[in-house]
Amino acid sequence: MRREQTTSHLVTEENKSQIKQIVIGVMMGFAVTCVVFLAYAMLITYTQMSERSLPMVIAVTTLLSVMVAGFDAAKGATSRGWMWGMIAGFIYVAVLAIIMMVLLPGFFMDGRTFTVILLSIAGGGLGGILGINIRR
Repeated sequence: MRREQTTSHLVTEENKSQIKQIVIGVMMGFAVTCVVFLAYAMLITYTQMSERSLPMVIAVTTLLSVMVAGFDAAKGATSRGWMWGMIAGFIYVAVLAIIMMVLLPGFFMDGRTFTVILLSIAGGGLGGILGINIRR
């Protein structure tokens, strides 16, 4: 007897495409982060600007970057842009946390870190909503 194969695989072509789009979105988010941080470093180095504004620059850059990641992750989706954006926001902040744990031996997860994680997921979701709706 011949067994028929079902077409309901866990990883379909559409899912592969969406995973690829999430990876591209996260990479774009990190590209935005790098550009903003390099520009800020140049301003601090070559002007009289102080580093007092660093926490605000980090917060705004993180929010902008996860929104870009969510936007890019959702622009190729057919539905649930908010979900794809939230996934991209989570991946972005998870990678960032891993990098910080490796580079900063004194880094630890605290209440503030969890707040940043939640805000990053929400920002990614917002970017995803914009990404799927602007595409149309």
